[in-house]
Amino acid sequence: MQLELLSVGTELLLGEILDTNAAYLAEKLSELGINVYHKTTVGDNAERLAAALRISLARADVVLATGGLGPTEDDITAAAVAQVTGADLVEDEAAADTIRSFARQRGLRQFDSLLKQARVPKGAQVVPNPVGTAPGFILASGSNTVIALPGVPAEMKAMAEQTVLPYLERLCAPDGRAIILSRVLRLGGIGESQTEAEIADLIRAQTNPTIAPLAREYEAHLRITARAPDRAAADKLIAPIEAEIRRRLGDHLYGADEETLEAVVGKMLREARLTLAAAESCTGGLIGHRLTNVPGSSDYFAGSLVTYSNEAKTALLNVPEETIRRHGAVSADTARAMAEGAREAYGSDIAVSSTGIAGPSGGTAAKPVGLVYTAIAGLGDAIAEEHRLRGNREMVKGRAAQAALYLLYRALRSRKAVGVAK
Repeated sequence: MQLELLSVGTELLLGEILDTNAAYLAEKLSELGINVYHKTTVGDNAERLAAALRISLARADVVLATGGLGPTEDDITAAAVAQVTGADLVEDEAAADTIRSFARQRGLRQFDSLLKQARVPKGAQVVPNPVGTAPGFILASGSNTVIALPGVPAEMKAMAEQTVLPYLERLCAPDGRAIILSRVLRLGGIGESQTEAEIADLIRAQTNPTIAPLAREYEAHLRITARAPDRAAADKLIAPIEAEIRRRLGDHLYGADEETLEAVVGKMLREARLTLAAAESCTGGLIGHRLTNVPGSSDYFAGSLVTYSNEAKTALLNVPEETIRRHGAVSADTARAMAEGAREAYGSDIAVSSTGIAGPSGGTAAKPVGLVYTAIAGLGDAIAEEHRLRGNREMVKGRAAQAALYLLYRALRSRKAVGVAK
C-alpha cells in the first residue's frame, strides 16, 4: 500500500507552526509497513487544494489529509474532497447532534458555523472526535481512499489511534503485510560527515536494512531501518549491522533510540552512587537544565552555579583572581578551577564546568568566538578540554553544554572500565 500525506493550512507554509502531525503519522504508518513516498503541504486555497488532491490520488492508494475541517470559511478540506471525488456534501446526523450538545453545554446560542463541521462527503465513514467537535471521515472513491482528520494535534492523534490506524491495519492485505523497524544509534564527539566516512562501505552495500547518517542539533545519529514480516525478523536483520557499527564507532556511541545523553549520564551516576554539581559560565544554566529534564535527577544532581562574571567565579567558586588574571576567564585553568570550586561548594563527588565565548562579540584573534573550555573534577586529577564551536550564540551555548555532558559521560565510562572506587 502506498499512502500520501497531505497537510492543509496556510500557517504551515508561513512557518507559523511546525507540521508535527506529518512526523507523527509517518512514524506510525511505517510501523504498519505502509509506504509513504510523498508528503504535500498546501494552503487554504480551494483551487490549489483540489489540484494537490488530484495529484496525490493519481500516485497513491490512500491520501491522508490533516487540517481544514474546522468551522471557519478557510476550512475547505471536506468541500475539496467532495469536489474532486464527485460526492455531495451531506450533514451527518450523529456529528451534528454531538456539536449541538457541545454548544448547549457551553451556553452557546449561535452555533450554525459549528454545524459546518458535520458536513462530510456522501458515503463517507465518519471518524468520531473524542476530544473536539470536528469529525473526520474516510471516503472510498474508486480504487482510492481519502482520509481527512483535523489539524489540531491532540484531536488528530486521538482519532488516528482510535479509528484510522486500526482501519489502515485492516486494509493492508494480511499476506503481504510487513513492518518497517528502525534503530537509531546516538553518537557523541563525532560529526555526521566523519561518521559517514567510517561506515562508507556499509552504506554502499546496503539493501535491507538501510543505513542513514543523520545530523541532529548537537550530535550525529545513525538510523538502521529494516523491512520484515514481523519485529523478530526485523531485529534479526538489524543486529549484525548494528554490531559492526558498534565495533567501529563504539567509542563514540553512547545510546540508542530515545536515550538522551543526559539520561545515560544520569543512569551511570545513579548506578555508581555518585553525586554531581555543575559550574556554568557561557552555558548559562543549560547543563543543569538538561540534567534536571531527567525524572529522578535529584538522586544524583546537587545543583549548578551560573557564575557569568569574573567576580562571581571568584566569590562563589573560589577561582583565584590570579588564575583569571594570568590565563583569562576563558581558559583550561579557569575551567578546572570552576569544576573544583563547584565540587567544594556542593560537597558533591564530581563536578563539571563550562566557560567560553558564545558571541557574536567578545572574541579576539587569540580567543575567537566559539572557543569553549569544559572541565571535570573528582575522578582523579581535574581535566579540561578545549573546543572550537561553530554557530550563532544559542548554538554555541547548546554545543558547549553537549560537550560538557559528553566529557562527563567519557569520564564515567573510563572510571567504570578501570574500576575506580568512589
